[in-house]
Amino acid sequence: MFVAGFPTGVFAANCYIVAAARGAECVVIDPGQDAAPAVAEVVREHRLKPVAVALTHGHLDHMWSVLPVCGSYDAVCWVHPADRSMLADPLAGLPREWASALLGAGATFAEPDDVRPLADGMRLELAGLSFTVDHTPGHTSGSVTFRTPSDPGSAWEPHGFSRTVPAEDAPELMFSGDLLFAGSIGRTDLPGGDHKTILRSLADKVLPLDDRIVVLPGHGDQTTIGRERQTNPFLQGLVPGPAPSASASATAGSASDARTGAPGGHAPGPNQSG
Repeated sequence: MFVAGFPTGVFAANCYIVAAARGAECVVIDPGQDAAPAVAEVVREHRLKPVAVALTHGHLDHMWSVLPVCGSYDAVCWVHPADRSMLADPLAGLPREWASALLGAGATFAEPDDVRPLADGMRLELAGLSFTVDHTPGHTSGSVTFRTPSDPGSAWEPHGFSRTVPAEDAPELMFSGDLLFAGSIGRTDLPGGDHKTILRSLADKVLPLDDRIVVLPGHGDQTTIGRERQTNPFLQGLVPGPAPSASASATAGSASDARTGAPGGHAPGPNQSG
């Protein structure tokens, strides 16, 4: 397996490129602001062919470059239906007063030609890889995570990250979007956000997972489920739900309350006021 990751744009939202191997088809996860040139560089350097863009949610900092990336490689866009409207109208998920600061004059957005829906429990078979989709609302209504089996020979190309935890014995990689970060969770004060809902998503979709799973978040450095279970203050006291299914209920064809910062900004600590 090959994984490349790099922060994008002013919000440093993490974009990931995942492939079964160098020289193979690949999936681009969350191409944020100004991601297209970096995606092209990684694709060219490692002889990859993007066949899909998968979005953890519809916030602007994670989908800014979905149209140029999909258009350049004739790739399919996968997004949860609850967040799909943000592809063409990204301000639907943000306060209107942010418009001029974020977009400036003349910025336009539109859906890619081929947009397909994600659903809870779906298994996406893409680029020779299998991704389990977990619907994890709370940061946005359509937030999801992607889990894919890892292997001891995985190649990790940080492209601006520091590798903080070993992945050799990780049974899966989890692309957590803005559900879970190293030491924090996603903000819930933007449109579609709800703090109780994100806590339920964490209890039901994160706490039952294997401690060895490596978490590749939407912002910041990677971590593990075990590390967050032990140290993340927002997970303390949550009661785990039933384990998410490791097998798909549907298969797709291959074809808190932080008040400032990025759309994916971390929630404040339990003793902070938001």
